Amino acid sequence: MFKGGMAGMMKKAQQMQDNIQQAQEEIKQLAATGNAGGGSVKISINGEHQATDIQIDTSVMNDKELLEDLILSAINDANGQIADASATKMKAATGGMNLPF
Repeated sequence: MFKGGMAGMMKKAQQMQDNIQQAQEEIKQLAATGNAGGGSVKISINGEHQATDIQIDTSVMNDKELLEDLILSAINDANGQIADASATKMKAATGGMNLPF
């Protein structure tokens, strides 16, 4: 009886590992666009947290400090979106178990 239980546990562990690998691949394909200043700054990133696009409205180009703040806010917004989506995918892949990645 113990062997059957152990085999079942190993099968479930392998399935979870496969699910995690699939989720990691899906996360790499994610994309998010962070906005700041009512959309005057938009920064897009992918699931690997690499910037893929930036759009800056000319109306904020004359204020260096404001522009810097807006860029930071847009990056943080996009990163937050990716982090939330990643957490959701990993939670589904692990059946809700809180595992470090």
